[in-house]
Amino acid sequence: MDQYSAVLDGVFVALADPTRRAVIRRLGRGRASVGDLARDAPMTLPSFMKHVRVLESNGLIRTSKSGRVRTCELNRERFALVEDWLAEQRRIWTDRTDRLERFVTTPEENQ
Repeated sequence: MDQYSAVLDGVFVALADPTRRAVIRRLGRGRASVGDLARDAPMTLPSFMKHVRVLESNGLIRTSKSGRVRTCELNRERFALVEDWLAEQRRIWTDRTDRLERFVTTPEENQ
């Protein structure tokens, strides 16, 4: 997983912002235009576009343009990277807590 650390760091940075998480949440229901996504954001369209660019540059969304309308959709494959990292962390911590439980519950041999 270390070979993906820079990519993973970028994904987590992109997901750290509440506006970008709201965009991801909305795109989870399906494609949407930037205008539709920006409608609920309390900022100007140019400021909102910076958030779209961060999500796109980190591979979380894809955009396409047809005429004057830019449409966004989730790149679900990128989320597999996060899922893999979380599964690895879960395994590590499960192993550690299992060892701790054995240590605490196993009677000492020399008593």
